[in-house]
Amino acid sequence: MAAPAPVTRQVSGGTVPVPAPSGPDRGQPLAAAVAELPVLDARGQRVPFGALFRERRAVVVFVRHFLCYICKEYVEDLAKIPKSFLQEANVTLIVIGQSSYHHIESFCRLTGYSHEIYVDPEREIYKRLGMKRGEEIRRGFSMLVRLVSNSRPQVIHPPRPPKVLGLQA
Repeated sequence: MAAPAPVTRQVSGGTVPVPAPSGPDRGQPLAAAVAELPVLDARGQRVPFGALFRERRAVVVFVRHFLCYICKEYVEDLAKIPKSFLQEANVTLIVIGQSSYHHIESFCRLTGYSHEIYVDPEREIYKRLGMKRGEEIRRGFSMLVRLVSNSRPQVIHPPRPPKVLGLQA
């Protein structure tokens, strides 16, 4: 018996609006053309994206890239999910990154991630699924500079105790 048609849905933890799910599946059926696009494993072997979940249930997590600190933290959290939990739920956990396959082993060592992981170095699947770069990424450095510059006066002149300001403590 073939697995039900997979659905796609982009989620975001930031302030970037995510389209609301619609329809009974609350997602969009995966196009056959996307399913045939290749991902690469840690040895550089090409695997059709759809083959990762065609005959089994899977949670596929796309990360921006392996140098992204937030992505690294997220994958470290995913690494803590016991394989026994996934086996009991009959689910496979798969991470897909936007890097060279050469970086997979070192990323797994760094994060402790031992589940399945692949890369889409050309970002073709990302593009076809309509995944966008988040607003927080485009403005990341300027937001960091603004945050540091706004907090600088407090570092130079730490807040005074309420008694010094004439307030009762």
